[in-house]
Amino acid sequence: MPSTTKAGRFADIREMLSWARGWRWSFRLAVFAQMVSMCFGLMFPLLIGKLIDAAVPSVKALPGTAWQPDINTVALVLLGTLAAQAALTFFYSATFQTVGQRTVVALRKRLYGRLVALPMKFYGEHRVGELASRLGSDMTLLEDFFCNAIAQGIRQGMLLIGGIVAIFLTSPRLAGLMLLSFPVFIVLAVVFGRSVRKISRAAQDRLAEAATVVEETLQGIASVKAFGNEAFERARYASAMDGFLATILRGARNRAALIAFIILGIFGAIVLVMWYGARLMQAGELTHGELTKFTLYTLFVGGGVSSVAEVIGAVQKSIGASQRVRELLAEPIEANTGNRKPDTGKTLVAEPSLSGIRFPQSAIAFDDVHFRYPSRPDLPVLRGVTLEAKPGERIALVGPSGAGKSTVISLLLRFYEPDSGRILIGGADATALDTAALRARMAIVPQEVLLFGGTIRENIAYGRPGATDAEVRDAAQRANCAEFIAQFPEGYETLVGDRGVKLSGGQRQRVAIARAFIRNPDILLLDEATSSLDSGSERLIQDALETLLAGRTAFIIAHRLATVRQCDRICVLESGRVTESGTHDELIQREGGTYRRLAEMQFAG
Repeated sequence: MPSTTKAGRFADIREMLSWARGWRWSFRLAVFAQMVSMCFGLMFPLLIGKLIDAAVPSVKALPGTAWQPDINTVALVLLGTLAAQAALTFFYSATFQTVGQRTVVALRKRLYGRLVALPMKFYGEHRVGELASRLGSDMTLLEDFFCNAIAQGIRQGMLLIGGIVAIFLTSPRLAGLMLLSFPVFIVLAVVFGRSVRKISRAAQDRLAEAATVVEETLQGIASVKAFGNEAFERARYASAMDGFLATILRGARNRAALIAFIILGIFGAIVLVMWYGARLMQAGELTHGELTKFTLYTLFVGGGVSSVAEVIGAVQKSIGASQRVRELLAEPIEANTGNRKPDTGKTLVAEPSLSGIRFPQSAIAFDDVHFRYPSRPDLPVLRGVTLEAKPGERIALVGPSGAGKSTVISLLLRFYEPDSGRILIGGADATALDTAALRARMAIVPQEVLLFGGTIRENIAYGRPGATDAEVRDAAQRANCAEFIAQFPEGYETLVGDRGVKLSGGQRQRVAIARAFIRNPDILLLDEATSSLDSGSERLIQDALETLLAGRTAFIIAHRLATVRQCDRICVLESGRVTESGTHDELIQREGGTYRRLAEMQFAG
């Protein structure tokens, strides 16, 4: 939740600054250089005043004005301070940008690393577009904080404080008159800051909703076009953007009103000061140079006051963005043991160790497993599933849609944890094993193959990053991919397009099998790997799968019962329970059995 107290806001700012601690010495040096630069900047009105007094000999020096140099000396000193300020400004500006960009890049990496390490439960509760917005718009606001807002805050703060001190030293009476308007400006800045923070967070939420619409529409563009819903999606996006626009415009009106009032107040105050200063000059109590110096310092003060709202607004926006980023960074990652290290903001890589357990010598068992998806706690999916796969066995899972077959696969991959019961691997509870190492021993060939938008070679090597070209080609050959890959002019460097749209369904499936080959898993998971394919593609894929299955423990989900006849055991799932178990020949003989009924319907057709 957003911080509402002053202490809470300062804590938020300290937390944001802590993200730059890897470059803290560069940051501190930049702050010091900027403060020295602003000291030179504050000398500018003083030297201009001296220059004017030196050029007006008719004006007698007032008591206390000891230094009365000539015009040339003042001009040289003035040019020297400008040169020093320019050099320091270049240094601190470049350093702030360097520190800011490095900090944001490191934070983007850390946030992305956290996102990919979050459990599947998290993704069942959040939309992809919303998460993409966190990496996009929120990081842009944090980039502005580190690269611009900090430097702007220091600059305007020093101009404001230094200008106030200088005008009091120049003429306390004029300064008192000038500062009468300050309480009004300060109150407005505080109120405005609170408003900006609320509106900024609301605007970012509306923008995230719009980004979600874009993400979902483009991912499902084929369905959008097939159902002729282009107008519906345009309206959905327009509604989201209208909400964003209304929020942004509300904030813009607030800012415009404040800026208009500040301009009126500041310039009105300057007119009042100039009038009173002219009267003091007539009375001989103020020189031309001092009035000029006072006026310039007044502009510094006015500029600092007018920028307070802008700086506060930028900081408040950044605080809102940082709170959402921290919420994601605080999300617990997948449970791991063994060699998994605590999150330190760096990439975490689990060592592939399972305490000496090797799957070929290990059985896999579900022991009275119950499970409900976190997003639907009222709907039981598995209701006491018990089954076992001996080393090297092929276990087929069949049954109607919604029976829990894919859930068994998800639990094996430890996407979720059972509500009760145990999953045993080699006699050890799966929760006691390192998750990353466990998955490193598995490979899945899903029904809907997701290919990344790179080359065929990159998609095959995704099963084992770092694989050599020879290993990729060998995997492709064994998966019956080599023939169709050779038909592309670019061969293995052919771009597959977003989600693999440039390949047919059968070609994508064979690439997925090649990906499994190159992984060389101990356990193979096939989820409807041959459904919705033509007979030619199915034959090639079945041949590839037979080679891939050899000597491996496998769980095979299939609606086409012809594909599971040769499995060592077939488990029929209904309403989250295993109701039948046996070989094809055993189950086909069972009178009134579900498997026999399904087989009769399919084979009769």
